[in-house]
Amino acid sequence: MTGTPGGTYFRVGAEFAFVLDDGDKLRILPILGKGAGENAYDIRFLKGVDLGFVRTDTLDQLRQDKRLKNIERQIHYIAKLFDDELHIIAPNSVRTVSDLAGKRVSFDVKGSGTDYSGRAMFRELGVTVEGINVDQPTALEMLRNGEIEAVVSVAAKPVAFIASFDPGERFHFVAAPYPDTMNEAYVPATLTRTDYPKFVGEEAVETVAVGTVLGVYNSPKGSARYEKLVRFVEAFFGQFDKFLAPQRHPKWREVNLAASVKGWRRFRPAQEWLDRHKEQEAVAQPDLDRFFQSQPERPAGKEEIYQAYLKWRQAR
Repeated sequence: MTGTPGGTYFRVGAEFAFVLDDGDKLRILPILGKGAGENAYDIRFLKGVDLGFVRTDTLDQLRQDKRLKNIERQIHYIAKLFDDELHIIAPNSVRTVSDLAGKRVSFDVKGSGTDYSGRAMFRELGVTVEGINVDQPTALEMLRNGEIEAVVSVAAKPVAFIASFDPGERFHFVAAPYPDTMNEAYVPATLTRTDYPKFVGEEAVETVAVGTVLGVYNSPKGSARYEKLVRFVEAFFGQFDKFLAPQRHPKWREVNLAASVKGWRRFRPAQEWLDRHKEQEAVAQPDLDRFFQSQPERPAGKEEIYQAYLKWRQAR
């Protein structure tokens, strides 16, 4: 279960299929969803859904839902993936998040990851707004027409629908600096010119972010569903290098397969794979750092970097 069209979850879900679907032993079928806010429910209740992107700030919400008894036993995670950044698009007259107090702000469709995490982030920032729920393309049009004061998106940068939006001289990203009092589920982050050349100049925009995990239904060991998920884990972890190719989403370079997630249990086959491969350090970015340190001259292009990195990994 992925997310809405134009969002990062949908692209990353498609890349799981591009890389891992072999048409024989493993079939990956990305499904459009509302996003992280509803994906946990779809994993638990929707027939045929085995995996989904879930946010680390949703666990308390799930525990409070009477429909999800013993949620910690039912939904586990395979891996911590990447962070999803808070994006706030507003007119230039809105200088700070506090300027949005009492104003109409869109948080994507009801039940989406932005609907849950975005509203939660605003509460943590101490700003109360008049939140509405409309799809993101409609929200951008409403912003242009002055019907709302801001569009919020909590998604992994760069987000396609934001990157394709032309802010012109009217709109910009509103900074949301990380306060010391913020819930530990959230972390400081930035939006840079590399991420959004139309929006950001030389100075990065401060914001906050929340982690995404690959959630999974904890099927009984030995069941057909369990064995299917074992094959997925073996394929994903074993072929992780392929997700670092230049044509894949840049967020893959943030992934540390061995990272643990506070309050969540790792799916047993995933933990067993990591235990068997401890000596191989299933980490993306730190490995790349060591690779660059080992190079007397850094390769110039993305493709050259990737190919040189693969040769370096194979030689280790």
